[in-house]
Amino acid sequence: MLPLLMLVCAAQPDPPTVVSAEPDAKLTAKFRRTQGWVGGDGAFSVPLSDTRALWLFSDTFVGHIRDGKRKDVALVNNTVGVQEGRGADLKLTYHIRADGDGHPHPLLAPPDKKGWFWLFAGHHAGGKLHVFLPRFEKTGGGAFGFKQLDLWLGTISNPEAEPTKWKVDYAKVPLATFDEKRKLSFGSAALTVGDHVYVYGYEETPTRFFPRRKLLVARAPKNELGDFKQWRFLTDGEWKADAKAATGFTCELGTEFSVSYLPKLKQYALVTTENGLSAKIVARFAPSLEGPWSEPVLLYTCLEMKDKKVFTYAAKAHPHLAGDSELVISYATNGFELSTTINNVDLYWPNFVRVKLK
Repeated sequence: MLPLLMLVCAAQPDPPTVVSAEPDAKLTAKFRRTQGWVGGDGAFSVPLSDTRALWLFSDTFVGHIRDGKRKDVALVNNTVGVQEGRGADLKLTYHIRADGDGHPHPLLAPPDKKGWFWLFAGHHAGGKLHVFLPRFEKTGGGAFGFKQLDLWLGTISNPEAEPTKWKVDYAKVPLATFDEKRKLSFGSAALTVGDHVYVYGYEETPTRFFPRRKLLVARAPKNELGDFKQWRFLTDGEWKADAKAATGFTCELGTEFSVSYLPKLKQYALVTTENGLSAKIVARFAPSLEGPWSEPVLLYTCLEMKDKKVFTYAAKAHPHLAGDSELVISYATNGFELSTTINNVDLYWPNFVRVKLK
């Protein structure tokens, strides 16, 4: 294997060719409901076994659908779905925490009751489930009236249990920073390879339009993710202990993305919505977890954004649903106004696309 420094400095590899990219209507339909869980975004998936996986959702509507509209809905900040089986046999159950009066509440919540958690990437190893939990607070109205305060890691000791019965320990991630001029965050993607879990994140600096983001890579022993002293960060081709010194790769990242391996093509794929909010779902490819990454490849254009009241975001791949040389990608749809999302039941579900590569 080439030294890391040589890999980082190497020329960009040739990406695979997109053979086809088509909506997977059957898979999308598996996630639709008319009662209880009636829409959510985020949609990170974590396989627990060959036939069982968790789906981690952020903001979720709970209520029912009648006459083509959501009715009597509450919005909770996170919920979890449990997938059993695959293909035509795939079944989903949704788990929503409720109080004694039946009012829905987030499944995971900050211990100090300040702000809220959205659910990002999960990592399952050693009988435990780790979930990255960016914490936010409200700053105003509208679809983007919030800001991130900090980052936490939830460690679940009994992930096989029904999610409302999970035993969770919360720890603030001290390696993340959220200054006005520079943000460092992790947990946008996580991938276990060998004895390590590789955790992907980003460095963000403000610009006039979209924030400028660099891809960051950290790693830790796969069974010690919660021991932050064992984290190391890719820095000029070497693994070093200082998160703030980590060097990144500038690309069109959203805050949510995926990194997965394509066995037949022997390449890693980074899938994201271009700049986090766009009709374009793009990917970069690399022969190694650390890069070098190819030029961006357009995988799919989301038609929903032809409606100027709607935006698409949160694209990521789910390798446990895909073949060796394909990507199964979910993305979210939303309205710039809450009323648009509530009254249009075609919005605010995971939508799936199957991309074949060669």
